[in-house]
Amino acid sequence: MKKNILISICFFICTSHLFAQKAILAANHFISQLNTEQKASTLFPFDTDERYNFHFVPIDRKGVTFNEMNPAQRTAAFDLLKTCLSDETFHKTRAIMQLDQVLKELEMRKPEDHYRDTGNYHITIFGIPSASTIWGWRFEGHHISFNFSFSKQTLVSGTPGFLGSNPGIVLSGPQKGKQVLKQETDLGFNLLQSLNEAQLKKAIVDTVAYKEIISFEKRILMLKNPEGIRYNELTKAQQQLMLKLISLYVHRYTHLFAEDMLKEIQVNGLEHLWFTWAGDSQSMMGKGTYYRVQGPTILIEYDNTQNNANHVHSVIRDLKHDFGGDELLEHYKTDHNH
Repeated sequence: MKKNILISICFFICTSHLFAQKAILAANHFISQLNTEQKASTLFPFDTDERYNFHFVPIDRKGVTFNEMNPAQRTAAFDLLKTCLSDETFHKTRAIMQLDQVLKELEMRKPEDHYRDTGNYHITIFGIPSASTIWGWRFEGHHISFNFSFSKQTLVSGTPGFLGSNPGIVLSGPQKGKQVLKQETDLGFNLLQSLNEAQLKKAIVDTVAYKEIISFEKRILMLKNPEGIRYNELTKAQQQLMLKLISLYVHRYTHLFAEDMLKEIQVNGLEHLWFTWAGDSQSMMGKGTYYRVQGPTILIEYDNTQNNANHVHSVIRDLKHDFGGDELLEHYKTDHNH
């Protein structure tokens, strides 16, 4: 038994280090493809305040954009993203980027107008990627934000991890019917609609959906008083639906890191997880909806209220290690001083 446990631990450590090494190699390859001017706008120290400049709307950002990259640089950028995200999430990010072209057409913007721009997505690197340093990187643009923090050969955090979709469902044109975040929508409704009347009274905290995810772009999360229905108030079948919903968000990341996050959620007690709903309880176009899953280590939020409830925002936050966590930053400062 002890031998098997030791083998499992060794396998996990080796696999984790291999994954981190791939990210380090991909990051350094991407950096090597940049020219001097691009490096100046892309590379920052790990302890800069810019690392916390998280948002998901069309704003001015730091970092080189895909519009500024040549084909080899774009390939290197996407290869870096593939090292940290699951295949499914990688394809979702590409699809969300392309939705900006749908919006540009719907809003009848001129070709020279770049407010909606499929190439206006940025990569920023913080610190020096290596197996002996603390470093991180960010991939961000309209409706996408992933923030990765590494400690030497370990991925400490991939959050905030935001994905949005406008339109939530494309209603016309060549991409009619496309729904990038369909799973996030359907699994939330599946759990809600499995509840009985008494459970619904606990889970639904407001008949009007919140206008936005509550965590929004905040650095420090203030959701200290969970509400709704607790995990241990659900039936076994309902608990499985809740875990399936959590797994969907956690598996936005590469499998090994996702499994590590799930273990941490379990260690901190599934009985401390809460499911919260606000808004309409029917899956209908034009009816605003919001849900949240909250526990000691995790916050998941979903909101669909804007544009006649056809505009989805969804996010996962690691309550202990968001942006790498304060402890990682202190380690960086200590190491850097030496």
